[in-house]
Amino acid sequence: MTGPAPAARRAGVDLDEGTGAACGTFGELLQGVLPDGTAFLVTFPITFGTRAWFRLDRHGPLRVYPAHKTKSLTLARTMLDARGAGGGGSLVLDSDLLIGKGLASSSADLVATARCVGTVLGLDTSPAAVEEWLRPIEPTDGVMHPGVVVFEHRAVRLRARLGTLPPVTVVAVDEGGRLDTVSHNRRPRHVPPALAAEYARLVDDLATAVGRADLRAVGAVTTRSAVLNQRWLPKRHLDALTGIADRVGALGVVCAHSGTMLGVLLDATAPGHDETLATARAACERLPGTLSVYRSAAAADHPSADARVP
Repeated sequence: MTGPAPAARRAGVDLDEGTGAACGTFGELLQGVLPDGTAFLVTFPITFGTRAWFRLDRHGPLRVYPAHKTKSLTLARTMLDARGAGGGGSLVLDSDLLIGKGLASSSADLVATARCVGTVLGLDTSPAAVEEWLRPIEPTDGVMHPGVVVFEHRAVRLRARLGTLPPVTVVAVDEGGRLDTVSHNRRPRHVPPALAAEYARLVDDLATAVGRADLRAVGAVTTRSAVLNQRWLPKRHLDALTGIADRVGALGVVCAHSGTMLGVLLDATAPGHDETLATARAACERLPGTLSVYRSAAAADHPSADARVP
């Protein structure tokens, strides 16, 4: 496999170790298929993510810790081979993200890996370059890009940048189990023309809402997307959480379209947010499943997305 062309290394500097990081997402603000047949999603970055550390060993084997992170091991090997560095090293991943829940755990691992290994090897780790590194491995969330983006996850390609959300909080219920995202994305999905046209309208609505920082309009799109996704990956508690959202005056609901999570979306800047959060938590605790709380990533929370060796 041929990766992105190596960038020139800093004169006289030979790095042995480096770090990288990437945000996860809470599912997606919107996911569907457009009239041209393109599968897409809109990212919802959260403060939880993955941190990676890599130490180069020019004469030793390549190892990853934890050992089950085999996709990151494959990526590190590919980058070493592309650089012609030989040898191996130690890659350590530390993640806040639960696996198989729709939080982009695998994508965050891979992006963090690309950033830290690329730092050591002097390879381009800009978002476009990271897309190239990840494309042969699996369908990928758009967490290599800062902010909210429309992303073609099967093609691993940016479609549009929308901006950054004002602070929001998600009171989440995990319905249990794990979902294999790769297998889920391989399933055939028939999207009638009318539904594809609706998805296109929802993308436009969401782009306008994010641009205007209109969280009510964002919540209307996320709720509609969760409802539409019931035909492919039903959430048992969607009606219950929609009812809770209505009762507490939330923005709506948001779901992991390829995962097990569903949440109530709250405006973190609204007056009385702490009381609303407590009320929503108490209501969600009465449902079967595991309760957790997530917060959207602000611009300052995004790891560097344009790292490259000049």
